[in-house]
Amino acid sequence: MGNIEIQVAGQEGKSADASNQRASFKIMVIDDSKTIRSTAESLLEKEGYQVYSATDGFEALSLIADYKPDLIFLDVMMPRLDGYQTCALLKHHQVFRYTPIVMLSSKDGLFDRARGRVVGSDNYMTKPFTKNELLKVISLYEYGNPKHKQEPDMC
Repeated sequence: MGNIEIQVAGQEGKSADASNQRASFKIMVIDDSKTIRSTAESLLEKEGYQVYSATDGFEALSLIADYKPDLIFLDVMMPRLDGYQTCALLKHHQVFRYTPIVMLSSKDGLFDRARGRVVGSDNYMTKPFTKNELLKVISLYEYGNPKHKQEPDMC
């Protein structure tokens, strides 16, 4: 049986364009929690994004160099190289200084948010997060959105 395609006038190709743009938008999730990594990967892959993950800052640095993500979600507290150190290294690197970095933390304190800003993070999310919170933050940085620098209180 043949497929029937219904298009709304003026909407031809829009969902395909959005899908293609998402498929080319690369996101790196760096967190030592397997639960956070797998949850974020699952949610984002279902939305059509390319997702890469790492368990700590050291592993992330080599993967970031290989994949050159468009957006990085970075846990604050990790073994070996924590999120603040990783963020500072990336923001001082010529190639990655403009890559948006969203810090992830189970703490919602002003000190943690301020420390993230000092090392160059672009945003801050408190764990656990919802699918909508994750997608809201991504929308700030995808499709060439000019809202690159946001206040860290978005979510």
